[in-house]
Amino acid sequence: MPQASPLLPLYADRFRCIGAACEDICCEGWSVPIDQAAYEKYRNLPASPVRTLIDASVLLTPKADAESEAGKKQVFAKIRMNDSNRCPLLTEGRLCRIQAELGEGLLSHTCATYPRIVHAAGGAEEKSLTLSCPEAARLVLLTPDLLAAGNLDRAVGQGFIPGAQAAESTRALAPAACSSPIPSQNRHFPSASSAPDNDEDSLPPDFWPIRKTVLALVRNRIYPLWQRLFLLDLLCRRLDSIAKGELKRSVPDFLRDFEVTVATGALRTAMDTLPLDPAAQLDVVLRLAGLLLHRSNIRPRFVDCVQAFTAGIGNGPGATLESLTAQYSVAHDRFYEPFFRRQPHIMENYLINTIIRCQFPFGHVGMPANAEPSNAPPSMAHEFALLAAQFALMKGLLIGVAGFHGEAFSSVHVVHTVQAASKHFEHHPGFLKMAHELLVESRMDGARGLAILLRNAGSEIASISPGLPLTTVLAHASDREAKTASAEKSPQVPQG
Repeated sequence: MPQASPLLPLYADRFRCIGAACEDICCEGWSVPIDQAAYEKYRNLPASPVRTLIDASVLLTPKADAESEAGKKQVFAKIRMNDSNRCPLLTEGRLCRIQAELGEGLLSHTCATYPRIVHAAGGAEEKSLTLSCPEAARLVLLTPDLLAAGNLDRAVGQGFIPGAQAAESTRALAPAACSSPIPSQNRHFPSASSAPDNDEDSLPPDFWPIRKTVLALVRNRIYPLWQRLFLLDLLCRRLDSIAKGELKRSVPDFLRDFEVTVATGALRTAMDTLPLDPAAQLDVVLRLAGLLLHRSNIRPRFVDCVQAFTAGIGNGPGATLESLTAQYSVAHDRFYEPFFRRQPHIMENYLINTIIRCQFPFGHVGMPANAEPSNAPPSMAHEFALLAAQFALMKGLLIGVAGFHGEAFSSVHVVHTVQAASKHFEHHPGFLKMAHELLVESRMDGARGLAILLRNAGSEIASISPGLPLTTVLAHASDREAKTASAEKSPQVPQG
C-alpha cells in the first residue's frame, strides 16, 4: 500500500464566533486557565480600570496544583469567577473587555483558540472543534460533507507537509480572533499553542493509512451507521493483535484486505445476526447520562436536554425499564431514525470530529508526546470503547429528545442537545475513565456488548434475530482476511 499523505481537514478554520448573538454564555461555569505568557503581559500593563480588574481576577495557581495528571500540563494561573460563576471580565453585552480594550494580542491561549482543538500530526497541524460551543456544533453537525468543506489533502515532497508550511497554509484561511473570546477548561483534550515542530517520524507507525481507513469507513453509507461502527471495532481489535504479535500480518497488507472485505460486503449477513437488546442499551445510556448529574454547576441548557430526553422515553410515576424501553424503541423507529436517514451526515460528522479531536484510534496517551514510560502500544479496542460510549450517549439522548418533539424534531433540537451534552461531559477530565469503568462493570466493553450498545431496530434493520455467537462473526472475518491476503489489487472503499 502506498504511503498515505496527511489528511488535514480545514473545517475548523471556517469557525467564526458570533459573540453576543450566541445562545449560550461560554464564559461561565468552568475554570479559565491563563498561560504564563499572557499573565506576564497583564503584569506589564499600564494602570487602568481594566488592569485593576485583571489584577483582582487573575490568580496564580499554587505550585501543588500546577500540574495536571502525570505532570504533562501546567496551569499557571486561573481567572476567579464572580458570584454568578461568570468571568468578571465579561461586559454586560457579553463581550470580553480584554479584547475590546486591549486587543486580541492580550488574550490568553485558551481564550484565543477556543473552541478549536489543535494537535501535532507529523509536523503538521490537525484541527477539530469542541462541540460545547453552539456555533461550532452547528458548523460540524450541519455541514453536508465535513471533510470536503475546506479539506487540505495534499502533500509536499514525499506525502508530507512540513509544520511551518502547513501552518502558513492554514493561517491564510484562519479567522480573526473571536469577537467574544470563550474560555474553556480543555483539560482532557488539550490544544497546541503553536505550529508543531516535531517531524513525521514521531507519529505512530502507519498513522495516516489507519486514519484514512477509519474516516473512509465512517463515511461509507453502503452500511448502516451501527455496522460501520462494528466494523471499526473489528478493525481496532485486529490492529491490536498485529501490535501484540498475535496476528502475523503487516499493517498495510491488513488494511488492504480489510478494505476489500468492506467493499465486498462479506460481513453484512453475519452482522445482521448480531444481538439486539434495547433494554440493555437504554440501561447503559441512562447510567452514562447520570454519571455527572451530581455536579453543582449543571447548566440550564443541559437540564432542558435531560428533561426532554426523559419525557421522550416516557419517564414518570410507575415507569419501569420495560416501559421506558418500549417508548425508547418507538421514539427511535418513528422519529429518530427517519430524521437521520434524511440527514445522515449529522451523526457521521459527530464521529469524524470526535475521531480527530481524540486522535482516534491512537488516543492521546498513544501519541509520542504523551506516551507512557513503558512505551507499551496503546489499545485501539480501548479507544473504540471510549468512542462508542460517547456516541451511544449522544445517540441515546437524541432518541429521547426526538421522542419528546415527535414530528417537530429538527436540526435545531439536535444542535441544542449535542452542544449542551458536550459542554456537560466533554470538558470533565474524568468522564471517559468513568464511562469505560461503567462499560466494564456492565460487561458491555467487549465486541458483543458494544454491538448491543450501537444497534437499534428500525427501517435500517431487515429483521431481528437472537444473534449468532460473536466468535462466528469474528471467525468469518478472519476467513475473509485469509482469502483476500493474496489479492494483488483492492477496490476503493465506497464513499457513499
